Amino acid sequence: PMRDLLMQDFAMVESIVFPGEGSNLTPAHHYSDFKFKAYAPVAFRYFRDLFSIKTEDFLMSLCHEPMRELTNPGASGSVFYLTNDDEFIIKTVQHKEAEFLQNLLPGYYMNLNQNPRTLLPKFYGLYCYQCGGKNVRVVLMNNLLPSVVPMHQKYDLKGSTYKRKASKHERGKRSPTFKDLDFLEHHPDGILLEADTYNALIKTIQRDCRVLESFKIMDYSLLVGIHNIDQAARERTQPPGAKEEAKLNSAGSDEDSGFKPTGSGLTRSKSVNRQRLANFSTAMESIQADVEPIDHDEDVPTGGIPARNSKGERLLLFIGVIDILQSYRLKKKLEHTWKSMFHDGDSVSVHRPSFYAQRFQDFMAKRVFKKIPSPLKHSPSKRKGAPGRTRQVSANEQDVIKEETEVDTSPNSRDQARKRSGPTVPDERRQP
Repeated sequence: PMRDLLMQDFAMVESIVFPGEGSNLTPAHHYSDFKFKAYAPVAFRYFRDLFSIKTEDFLMSLCHEPMRELTNPGASGSVFYLTNDDEFIIKTVQHKEAEFLQNLLPGYYMNLNQNPRTLLPKFYGLYCYQCGGKNVRVVLMNNLLPSVVPMHQKYDLKGSTYKRKASKHERGKRSPTFKDLDFLEHHPDGILLEADTYNALIKTIQRDCRVLESFKIMDYSLLVGIHNIDQAARERTQPPGAKEEAKLNSAGSDEDSGFKPTGSGLTRSKSVNRQRLANFSTAMESIQADVEPIDHDEDVPTGGIPARNSKGERLLLFIGVIDILQSYRLKKKLEHTWKSMFHDGDSVSVHRPSFYAQRFQDFMAKRVFKKIPSPLKHSPSKRKGAPGRTRQVSANEQDVIKEETEVDTSPNSRDQARKRSGPTVPDERRQP
């Protein structure tokens, strides 16, 4: 759009009827007559432009090839579809959720304008299909977990411990989505991030939580997809039989997450390092981390956040906030009151927005992600063949290095070390 958005743009609804015999605007078809509605089309067009999604690319993604239906890890009953080029997720929503999103659009617009780099869902369209007295409402969003990148583990994290464990049925799937208690069991020491990356990630989570709290939104989750670079390298060198056995024995191993494109129209999705259509659509772009880009390597996907587990294995994290179309209404208030009568009120997942946001932030900052004081050695975020490029050492990290390398441990020397606020640490790797 060449003009600024107006308030009436958020409430606009465009409808078009598709009769079986066709019309001046629609082709003939062999199905029952149906109506198609587009909610706030000008506003969503603005959102797509904000992320540099061209209309022709958007239509190509949706219409060029049949979509792929995905399994739903949650309990909402929604159906998910993935476009064949791996760009967009289409999710069915209830009437109340669609209505809530419409009411959210003005504030959502202001937030995106101020900060397009966010872990919040990026909504690209809201539509309704009406046929035979039935209404099917769908919302189009960014795809957080690229299908071409095997996700060795997936987690849906809320910061709650009450019944937050994957069911036996879910754990038996080839691509299970685990929950909070599962994460604490699998990663008791958390996921280790370089200090700059950790700070950028937590800052983004805190900012997004403030936005959600201001709209009285709760019950959202952080979806975390983990690609283990070292495990993927081992799998590539294993014989086929051993590879299948390793996948079955790995918690969260996802054979089906490796997308197998067919046909001539899917060239965009054949490379793990292809350019995404939307700007700010990867985890690294979303958190504004001051980290060098990941190597453009055939074997190392781009866009993930570099990390390590407690074993020292290199990881790539693909993350985003999901399920934000839940407000703290009477139903949720009653649900929390009922659960609190039998369980610790602070541990249940349904809570008032302010408490929910704080608990969510604390869980992510203290239990899920951990900061290490020095750069990750051999991190996938460092380019190959670039000698002399080092990260600036912060004052806090200088203190840690100084304490670790101090030889004189006498009381006087320790007192002097405390008084020095910014010791100079020589870096032999630095180029003159």
